[in-house]
Parts: sequence; C-alpha cells; structure tokens
Amino acid sequence: MRLRTFESFWLLKNGLLYSYPSLQTAVTTEIAVIGGGITGALVSHALMDAGYKVTLIDKRDIGQGSTSATTSMLQYEIDVPLYQLAEMIGEQNAALCYRSGNEAINQLEQTVAKEKIDCGFQKKKSLYISHNKKAAQWLRKEFDIRNKYQLGVQWLSTEEVKDQYGIHCFGAILSNTAASVDAYKLAHELIRLNVKRGMGVFDQTDISSFDLESEQPLIHTKDGHTVSCNKIVFCSGFETTEMLKEKVADLFYTYASVSEQDIPLNKNLADTLVWDTEDPYIYMRTTDDGRLLIGGEDSSNNISLFQQRTKEKKAKKLADKLQTILPGVHFIEDFSWGGTFGTTKDGLPYIGYSPEYKNALFVLGFGGNGITFSIQAMDIIPDILAGTENKLTELYRFGR
Repeated sequence: MRLRTFESFWLLKNGLLYSYPSLQTAVTTEIAVIGGGITGALVSHALMDAGYKVTLIDKRDIGQGSTSATTSMLQYEIDVPLYQLAEMIGEQNAALCYRSGNEAINQLEQTVAKEKIDCGFQKKKSLYISHNKKAAQWLRKEFDIRNKYQLGVQWLSTEEVKDQYGIHCFGAILSNTAASVDAYKLAHELIRLNVKRGMGVFDQTDISSFDLESEQPLIHTKDGHTVSCNKIVFCSGFETTEMLKEKVADLFYTYASVSEQDIPLNKNLADTLVWDTEDPYIYMRTTDDGRLLIGGEDSSNNISLFQQRTKEKKAKKLADKLQTILPGVHFIEDFSWGGTFGTTKDGLPYIGYSPEYKNALFVLGFGGNGITFSIQAMDIIPDILAGTENKLTELYRFGR
C-alpha cells in the first residue's frame, strides 16, 4: 500500500499554501460567499472587482474540498454532447452554452495573466476519441454540429490520431480551445490576492444555520457568532444539494491517478487533453511538472470502510484502460485518489436564485467542466445582482 496516495496529488504537491483565522466575532458585509474552493475563489474575485464588500467562509481549510481532488481539465465541452443538448433546449441555446465555455477558458487565461498568478495554467487542445465503431458514428454527428457553429474543430481519422498521438481509437474530434491548470493553487492565490484588497476570509468556520427570510440575511456559526449581509452566494458544490428540495444533480465518486515524472510519451500529448466516448469516460492530461494524469471509473457507491481498497482497484483499472488507448506506455502510479462530484440531467450548471430561498444565490457547476461553469458565473452573478441581462441566466436557472 502506497501511504502517500491517501490525499490528492495537488494537496501533496502544494501543501497548505495559506491559512486564515476562524470566525470569532460578529461580522457585517455586503456579500457572504460560502465555500473557499475554486468556485468561491473565482466568484468572490469577480464580486470584489464589481466593488462589493465580500466575506468568504469555509468549514475546512481553503481548497480542501472538491478543489483538491479535481483533475483541472478546462474544456468548453459539457458532458452532454452538443447534438443531444440541442434536442433538449434548442440548437441556438445549446450552441450558446458551448460557445460560452470556449469564452470562459479565454477569460481565465486573461485573468491569470493580468493578476500574474503562478498556477500552471497552460492553453491546450482537446481530443475527443471514439472508443468503438458505433460511438464513432454519433461522434461524427457531434463534429458536424460543432463545425456548423464554428467551434474550432476538425475531424481526425483513426490513422491520423494514431500517427499524431499514438492513440488507438475509431476517429476523434480535435478542438482548438482547452486548457489545464492547478485549480488548488489558483484558488489559494486568487483568495490571497483579494485578502490584500480587503476581502475577509474565515476558514475552519462551521455554520450551524442560515436565516434567509429577513431582508438582512444572517449566518450563525457553531461557535455562536454571526455574519450579517445583504446576499449570500453558495459556492459549496455538491454539499449544497443537501439544503435543496429540488434534485439538481446525481452524485458520484470518481478516481484519478498520476504517474511518476518524465515517463516517455508522445510529444503531442503535452499540449492536448484527451477523453473518450465510453460511459463512464476515461480522461487524461499531462501536468506542468511532467506527469501523466488519468481519471474516470466513476461509481455511484462509496463505502468509506472499503475506500482505500476500492481506490486501489480503480487505479489498476485506469492503468489497464490506458494500455488499450495508449499501447506501450509504461505508466507507473505515483499518486491516486478519489473525490465526489455531481452531474445534471442536461449537463448544465445551476447558477442564480433558487425559489426555495430568499436572498441566496447558488453557483453549482456540476459535471466534467465545473471550473468552466464557475468562470461563467464570474459574469452571471454580478449581472444578476446589478439587474443586468445575461443570456445564460435563463438556461442555468433552477426549476428548469
């Protein structure tokens, strides 16, 4: 048993970058952001830019929820293919969601450059490979609609994928826009930046209840302190589903493994994210320190008693699947971990007000590209607060 792999790669690689005091007094603020992961970091940054007084609260240390477990693959694609999403919400709306993902990746690139944040951000391409001949048929259909809306794609044949990447598949979509990042470090650095700008941050602060019905919402902590604010923005991921009657997502457990450094790989893999059409799909990317990360083997069951044994079995299955996609690659596991994530019926996030609560907004970016949705929320949440129209608000609404 490799004891070093109980925690995720990002947490072990970076350690606890910054820590903050727990809340030990009464606080008054304009906006209270619940959740100090990548979503809370991005949204609070946008709110600070918009001129709000912001206080961020997390019950853990910063970034130690799903953010420490994410594989940080940034794609404009969502888990529901564009041609299927078009059947659900209309072709124009579906294309808007896909284009918005494309724009979000470029927006994050600009933010990282502007703020000079060292977080391993790398612009890449994305390769969506078909795992069998039947899947290749609908993937070609997917290519046609993406190409129709000029999403920057090209179709690669079986032979072209093999020649360019050494990957075995039955055809693939190559997309021009994707990226990878160390989301754990990005969250820490963004929050640190905004602390210097005056944002209040309290970690290790357990909340006992929320009073959301009054005009001035109140947050009560288990230590007996309060936060008074005008609005609360929940950026607390899958844990937020426990306070909602509406079923917005199905939760599952996913697994990932990272290789030792500098294993021999096709040079084009360093610039490309890869995922396949199988359900659940496998995905892989290189890291900024020369490792190969693979993930997948999703499961709806996660029995804590057998968690370590299950993780080891899943890590072996991921390595075995890798051999069918990249024959001959000598993958030596260095780290492996698992984490809870959610998926929605249409692959889209829930961002905005819930009719269940007054004075509370939610940013629930479920799915394989939750970070991309969180970047979109950097515009959506300030627009909602300002009463400004945003075309995505209706598509990402609760009760849809």
